Amino acid sequence: MDFVALPKIELHAHLTGSISRRVLHEIWHRKKEIGETLLDDPLTVMPQDKYDFSVESFFPLFSSYIYNLLTDECSIRYATASVLEHFLADGVVYLELRTTPRATAHLSAEAYVRLLLDTIAAFEVGHAESMHTRLVLSIDRRQTLESAEATLELATRLRIEGHGVVGLDLCGDPSARPGGEVALFTPVFEKASSEGLGVTVHFAEAKASSSREELKTLLGWNPGRLGHVIWEDDESKMEIAQRGLCLELCLSCNVQAGMTDDVGVFGSPLSEEYRLVARYFNVNRTQLCNLARQGIDAIFGGEEEKQRLRDIMWS
Repeated sequence: MDFVALPKIELHAHLTGSISRRVLHEIWHRKKEIGETLLDDPLTVMPQDKYDFSVESFFPLFSSYIYNLLTDECSIRYATASVLEHFLADGVVYLELRTTPRATAHLSAEAYVRLLLDTIAAFEVGHAESMHTRLVLSIDRRQTLESAEATLELATRLRIEGHGVVGLDLCGDPSARPGGEVALFTPVFEKASSEGLGVTVHFAEAKASSSREELKTLLGWNPGRLGHVIWEDDESKMEIAQRGLCLELCLSCNVQAGMTDDVGVFGSPLSEEYRLVARYFNVNRTQLCNLARQGIDAIFGGEEEKQRLRDIMWS
């Protein structure tokens, strides 16, 4: 079976974590030549054959390194376009890309998000029949309530303007605010739902974020999807199953790192994930196609987009 040709839906893609090491190297090289960075070469920090990142080594890659490379319009636009090209080439027909709004030395948080949306819109001009992309704005567990409220306000405003922002996400280091402390953000996510935004949250990505208290808090936000869900107990599994929630599975990286995602870091594109499922779980072609279609009803992109996907993925 051609796993690349299989039409696929990607609902758990972090923008910065999906940037290839080659592209990061190219951005670094340009900045190095004009004296704009003192960072080490990405191919030294993340050698091409290194995939064994842990929870301790994974998050500092972003806060201390990748974010410090992606600071200007040129770099962000180039990196985003490369990510879109990657997913398109891998047979993705619908992509929800998520990112935490962040200010840089050159851009405000809003300007950063609008730059992403502009890059996505420009890309779709040439690929409208192949892949549609929507944006989910993320709230990091380490942020303040005020920062989270600002992200919600921005997401709501951009959604109303019709720019393709469709949801809100809870992400970040799972050891931050454990044991239900994420209840701090309850007013934000409750309002997100009332404003028509989809809600997706990382749960049980690590032991620190797998408590019953945290699940109770997150389910109180009425999320449409849960990400990872690999450290939950039997009682939690039963409750999630009863709710019929969509699970955003990140198989290879969960096995390799025991916690997280990102094709740019763990090197397994979506087509490879399907190949591994077929091989190790003895899933036949019909079952695999049915599995790919299950994501349709869980997208945040609206009914018209769901119908487009039904037409594509049933043909």
